[in-house]
Amino acid sequence: MSLEWEQTVVDAHDPAALGRWWREALGWVVVDDDPRWYEIRPALDRLPGLIFVPVPEAKTGKNRLHLDFRPDDRDAEVDRLLALGATRADIGQGEQHWVVLADPEGNEFCVLSSRRS
Repeated sequence: MSLEWEQTVVDAHDPAALGRWWREALGWVVVDDDPRWYEIRPALDRLPGLIFVPVPEAKTGKNRLHLDFRPDDRDAEVDRLLALGATRADIGQGEQHWVVLADPEGNEFCVLSSRRS
């Protein structure tokens, strides 16, 4: 038996707006912008992707699952994401070598320390 990771589903109040934000943040491409969902991937033929689906309720509490990203330059990447509309998030992490941010709908994600050469 074999499994392939196709996508991660993200509940959203406004799937298209949140999907566009993540497309810009990640530099990915739109695969499907159906009125019922919005899907992005690293490239049309690459997996996994993110698919944003509508839900009526707002996010409450800390995410049970979140994404971690390791950039070449953590501080520059945090500044870029904040300029795109991310916000700093406090989930009780204290002082760490990573930065916790939230997307425009409040979903937390981490920007890890810079990649070492």
